[in-house]
Amino acid sequence: MKMSLVVDGLRGDVISVGELGDETVADVAERIGEVLSRSIPSRILDLLSEVAAEVSAELPDGRVEIRVAGDDVDLAYVESPSAGGTGPEGADDGGPERDRDMSARITLRLSESLKARVEEGAAREGISVNTFIVRTLEHAASGEHRRKSHGGNRLRGYGTA
Repeated sequence: MKMSLVVDGLRGDVISVGELGDETVADVAERIGEVLSRSIPSRILDLLSEVAAEVSAELPDGRVEIRVAGDDVDLAYVESPSAGGTGPEGADDGGPERDRDMSARITLRLSESLKARVEEGAAREGISVNTFIVRTLEHAASGEHRRKSHGGNRLRGYGTA
């Protein structure tokens, strides 16, 4: 689904209603449409997240993921590894994350450039954006990145000028 089609349609509806009034009403409708066009995508993703969570709770051997790439939003069924999933979707859920309750949610507001880098990283690894973000947060929260880089920035030996 193209998110922009939904956003543009709703914005157009608001502007059309505003045109029923005078110039002031039309200007206000235009401004309301602009505000809505910025907030509607996150509202749609919130709604789709709720739907995916509810459907996933009813599935015996898998879950539904929301995959966002630019303007495209897709729902994807991911078979759980214990159900015999051997594809890349099943492979990205291995390890301790698989047994944890993954029902907590958070809404993030990101710059477009950071969002693009996250999407590129997820695509590069062949995993969903959500899985990429969870892995990145777990890595950062575990302190592994600090342990690995500790000493890596130290200068060793002697230098001459």
